Amino acid sequence: MKAINAIRMGGVDVLPLVEGGKGVAVSTGTSCGEWAGAGGIGTFSGVNADSYDAEGNLVDQVYHGRTRRERHEELVAYGIAGGIAQAREAYERADGQGRIHMNVLWEMGGAERVLRGVLEGARGLINGVTCGAGMPYKLAEIAREFNVFYYPIVSSGRAFTALWKRSYSKVSELLGGVVYEDPWLAGGHNGLSNSEDPNKPEAPYARVLKLREQMRQFGLGDVPIIMAGGVWWLEEWEDWIDNPELGPIAFQFGTRPLVTKESPISEAWKQKLLSLQPGDVLLQPFSPTGFYSSAVRNEFLRDLEARNERQVAVSPEPVGEHTAEYGVGPRKRLVWLAPGDLERVHHWEAQGFTEALRTPDSTLVFVTPESAKLILKDQTDCMGCLSHCRFSNWTQHGPDYTNGKKADPRSFCIQKTLRDIAHDGDIDHNLMFAGHNAYRFGADPFYSNGFIPTVKQLVERIMSGR
Repeated sequence: MKAINAIRMGGVDVLPLVEGGKGVAVSTGTSCGEWAGAGGIGTFSGVNADSYDAEGNLVDQVYHGRTRRERHEELVAYGIAGGIAQAREAYERADGQGRIHMNVLWEMGGAERVLRGVLEGARGLINGVTCGAGMPYKLAEIAREFNVFYYPIVSSGRAFTALWKRSYSKVSELLGGVVYEDPWLAGGHNGLSNSEDPNKPEAPYARVLKLREQMRQFGLGDVPIIMAGGVWWLEEWEDWIDNPELGPIAFQFGTRPLVTKESPISEAWKQKLLSLQPGDVLLQPFSPTGFYSSAVRNEFLRDLEARNERQVAVSPEPVGEHTAEYGVGPRKRLVWLAPGDLERVHHWEAQGFTEALRTPDSTLVFVTPESAKLILKDQTDCMGCLSHCRFSNWTQHGPDYTNGKKADPRSFCIQKTLRDIAHDGDIDHNLMFAGHNAYRFGADPFYSNGFIPTVKQLVERIMSGR
């Protein structure tokens, strides 16, 4: 195994080991600070982070606003307070070692306001900002405003080129690195383009090499690329280390830090990860963001799969094969289905899926009355956690804060489920993000007999090549 040496990133020499940011309240200042303290780059999540009262108790994020817009303002305030709290915790724990990064999703609700609010309230504590889930053109401008390094997350060289030409070339001195997040291997939301097949993964080396070649055209040959997604043992990536073709490379670990003593997730969640088998993580299209995302295929995802399968096309009038009448809702408003689809509907109704919910795509999905009530309540309770949400039809732009489409019952409230699982909620009936290598916990001897390491022990293990 080659020696793993420090590289220059963000103006300092650090170990080429990056803790990946993990969504709502999962990447905390505690884990971030410990990772930085071990000499790498720790990352806390700036996505709806937890905050605490004067006595150190967790602030319960309750929404009192009567409108979505009012609740959205509460969400932004919670996000800023939480980000500042996590930055302070990380800074204290790092004790001046490594680097502290804040992870932000560009498509989260109020992303710019939250990012600016946290950087203002935690001046001098945060060294860099990683940002993906969209095209964060303004990231460079905000980084310059607060004199921090920025790290865009991309899944292709083409995406980085667009960002560079439009914005980043104007603030090149603060570009600390570029995160290549593999769209088939990484956990959470993935940047698959319309031209890429979710069922046909491409090997990352050629894609990263193409990214490097484009970066060199812009004079960025020495700016590190951070490989994210699918990294487990570094000995398996030995040909990437000190490779002149690829240039400086660092490695991001998102899933492995979940199973550490400092990780805030529940013991049940950790044990679930330790018991996963190959194929237990699903790349699926149900997210209200419109992105594909990778998560453990538990009862929550199985319900979404089944809900989307109980779906038929409808027409507002009899046309073509749509000749069978069907009444929707309490008033039995008529629509027309294909006769074969009507037979399927009767079969579902006999199983208890008696509620037909309209989608934006001229289809009906069939759910139980209990599920219908919950779906409608979650849509009504929307607090604008995304910039655009297909589940609730919220958008943070425009005079009426709606995207002009019907709310989509084939999706779900991502804010609700991620906050619940992050705070000891049911691991079978909530969304559980994970990278596609998560099944390796069970086969890795490091975790034999249920061993759960500290962050420091995990970093030492990774440095050994395993």
